[in-house]
Amino acid sequence: MSLQNPVQQQQGLTPIYQCDSNARQSLRSLQDHLHRICCGHAYRLVKVETMDGDVFEGHIVYCDRGILYIKLSNEGSSRAFFPGVPGPNYNNVILPLVLFNLLAISLL
Repeated sequence: MSLQNPVQQQQGLTPIYQCDSNARQSLRSLQDHLHRICCGHAYRLVKVETMDGDVFEGHIVYCDRGILYIKLSNEGSSRAFFPGVPGPNYNNVILPLVLFNLLAISLL
C-alpha cells in the first residue's frame, strides 16, 4: 500500500514524512480546543509559555488557523529583542504564536 496521494503520484513526489491519521485528528482536536479558549479570552492580558521555554506577556488580539496573535505588553520593561528599531512604537508588537507550540496560557 502506497502512502502517496494521487497528486504526489502524478508529480513523482516522494514524501519523507506524512502525518498519521490518528495524530492528525488529535492535533486538529487540540487546535480547535485552543482556538475556542483563546477566542473566549480575546483582549485579556495573558502570559504564554512555549514548548521551548519562551515566555511572553500581552493581550490576545486574535486567533485564527492555529495561530495566536498577542500584542506584547510593555509594562515595566522594554523589549530588547528588536535592536535598532527607533521610536516609541516598537513596543506595540503583535507576535504570532503557533498554537501547537504552546505549553501554557495563563490569565494575568
